[in-house]
Amino acid sequence: MINNKIFKLILTDKENAKFNMQMDKILANSFKEDDLPILRLYSWKDSFTVGLSQKCEDYPLYIKEYKNNCAKRITGGGILFHGHDLSYSLILPSSYMDGLSVKQSYEQICQFLITFYKQLGLNACFAKDSKNVTLSKSEFCQVGFEAYDILVNDIKIGGNAQKRSKKMIFQHGSIPIKTTKKDIKIGSSLEDFSIHLSFDEARQKVIEAFKKAFNVKFEQSDLTKEQKEKLNLLLEDKK
Repeated sequence: MINNKIFKLILTDKENAKFNMQMDKILANSFKEDDLPILRLYSWKDSFTVGLSQKCEDYPLYIKEYKNNCAKRITGGGILFHGHDLSYSLILPSSYMDGLSVKQSYEQICQFLITFYKQLGLNACFAKDSKNVTLSKSEFCQVGFEAYDILVNDIKIGGNAQKRSKKMIFQHGSIPIKTTKKDIKIGSSLEDFSIHLSFDEARQKVIEAFKKAFNVKFEQSDLTKEQKEKLNLLLEDKK
């Protein structure tokens, strides 16, 4: 289980989509089962990402609008727009979720998000626990309702996705901080619920919520020299 562990904490400044998604890929691929678990918090330049089975090129209008600032996630799902959100990536040894189904692991991991929203005074719950929401899928991540999407007052405010291997569980998700153009594909944000936070304030509150939910300690960290070299090579290849 996650409780009472030591985690590496990686804080990344605002970056483009390719940087953020390639960093996720490197952290996941290089993770060893005896490594310390990792929580990474990061933000974005205006951009969008697509699921593992999609291609950025399939959305030429968004490619033009976001000036080719698009990347593929290592998880599934649909289109997700960025720039107004704070994101997290979490990497755990598989042993932390022994005996739990995929659905149960989502419920366990997402407790820190429920804690985060509740500490802001918001009525947060999972979509599966709302009697007023029908679970559904959509091309756009913020439109459909998956069981462990998080709702505030029955309005979706964030989603999460997982990738698994024998040695690790990778999960990432997004916390919408700022209100952008009113577009259903973008979804709701904290500002829509009269919560006004800077990205730094939101990041600190997420860290506090994670500590409260799981009683963990953090060691601030970064990519290793080898990981940084791999990241630079991947980014060069993507130009």
